[in-house]
Amino acid sequence: MQSKYQEAISQYNTDYDYNEIKERVTTLLSRHKEENNNKAVKTFLFNSIELTSLDVTDNEDKILRMVEKVNQFDSDYGELGHVASICVYPIFANICHDSLENEDINITCVCGNFPSSQTFQEVKVAETAMAIHEGATEIDTVMPVGMFLAGDYEAVSDEISELKEVCGTKPLKVILETGVLKTLSNIKKAAIISMYAGADYIKTSTGKIAVGATPEAAYVMCEAIKEYYEKTRIQIGFKPAGGLKTVDDALNYYIIVKQVLGDKWLNNKLFRLGTSSLANLLLNDITGKEEKYF
Repeated sequence: MQSKYQEAISQYNTDYDYNEIKERVTTLLSRHKEENNNKAVKTFLFNSIELTSLDVTDNEDKILRMVEKVNQFDSDYGELGHVASICVYPIFANICHDSLENEDINITCVCGNFPSSQTFQEVKVAETAMAIHEGATEIDTVMPVGMFLAGDYEAVSDEISELKEVCGTKPLKVILETGVLKTLSNIKKAAIISMYAGADYIKTSTGKIAVGATPEAAYVMCEAIKEYYEKTRIQIGFKPAGGLKTVDDALNYYIIVKQVLGDKWLNNKLFRLGTSSLANLLLNDITGKEEKYF
């Protein structure tokens, strides 16, 4: 007898040939790159960035300088809008809350023993609750990958569902860590379980392992989001992160989202880019200046 998790997965196509998907993605990107390589798209991508600092060397002074730059940006480049979010460790939620001047910019905290997700569920719940209490408006958490690879889909789902309860109306982004899931089939299954468990976004990677986001993983995740929407009418957001180093990388993920999911996902409530290095590169392309603003 199938479990309810296996039954949910069975409603979706999870049989993928990597080379076929790679060819499909390569064709898609080459066909649509030129039409999307423009200032309007790059401005949208800049507005979708989660400006991220998740280093072992982070401290209050470093995070405060980042927030001050975001505040100053409204004065220097107000016509370009702003980044979507600042993404930090939970201990810095309060300083972001107290110093961030633009209420439209979210404060995203990574919780649940980021990046490994290897701790007691009680600790994950407490950390998430404390981050929200300190000012976090969004939570990123890593799916318990070891449990998933062991086939314990029920435990994976229960953990995500409990964290979503803690978040309430605040968005929960579930990081699949696609670089260690081994197959596109596993990526699709992990996406389905996460969405059914209550994820508001699915995210590719932590950026803390060798293999981060890839176009092929993104394509499969977007297919999962589309099929889930067709069954439930619930829109789930998508966030590529890890290894986004060039403007071309950002354009690739924009094209995949646009072509697979459509224009309904082209807003910074449903599409995010987890990166810091891209902020300056996109800004330079948009303004024609060479500077390191952030």
